[in-house]
Amino acid sequence: MHCVFSTKERRNLITPELAARLYPYIGGIAREHKIKLLKIGGVPDHVHLLISLPSTVSISKAMQLIKGGSSKWVHDSFPEHRLFEWQQGYGAFSIGIGDVERTTAYIENQAEHHQKTDFISEFLAFLNRNGIEYDKRYIFD
Repeated sequence: MHCVFSTKERRNLITPELAARLYPYIGGIAREHKIKLLKIGGVPDHVHLLISLPSTVSISKAMQLIKGGSSKWVHDSFPEHRLFEWQQGYGAFSIGIGDVERTTAYIENQAEHHQKTDFISEFLAFLNRNGIEYDKRYIFD
């Protein structure tokens, strides 16, 4: 699954220093719940995860564990990041095994990619490309 979620109101809260600690922490949450984190990356206002779920964990449960656990950890560990929050929702897109390499490269190149497009445009393109109907009023909180 290729999962995408942003900070609340797409605020630029993920500093390089925070990302260097946050991404491995998310990896620890994933391991604890037998979720394989194949790749993680992002930019200051959102992250992308490429994960493989065990049959015992739904995507909604995985996102609850990862987002909730990492947000709590940021608040407990970094008082200077007291404003840190994830957006309420997330995007989750299934990929075939043949797309793992392409998706991994896409996640690795987020900084370069976002010199050309913003998060909202990127996310809407994912929804459109995957034929997912949406109402803009409900996807960006």
